[in-house]
Amino acid sequence: MDFKGDKMKHLTQILTSLAPDWVVASFPIARIVLICITTLCAIMLIVTTLLQSNTNEDGSNALSGSVGQESYYAQNKGESRNVKLSRATIALISIMAVCIILYFVSLIIYQG
Repeated sequence: MDFKGDKMKHLTQILTSLAPDWVVASFPIARIVLICITTLCAIMLIVTTLLQSNTNEDGSNALSGSVGQESYYAQNKGESRNVKLSRATIALISIMAVCIILYFVSLIIYQG
């Protein structure tokens, strides 16, 4: 006997009967929007991660032939770009986490 499954089905039926029609109709659309936002954030996250420069410079300067001391502007230009990219990465991860949590909460609330 699947007592827990029966309870969940009964709870879903109660929530479905209490929800207005516009809520029942909007949940599938909201889920599709959340999946699209998550997908776009994932693609942008890959791009921002690939655009960030490597902070570990143990021997890469010797291999690439770059000069150890660059101008002040060139050094700060890279840092400001990396700071912007790292902030964008954190923002994209946060947006993805919120969208994923909202998606699964919508599955728990309404499974239709």
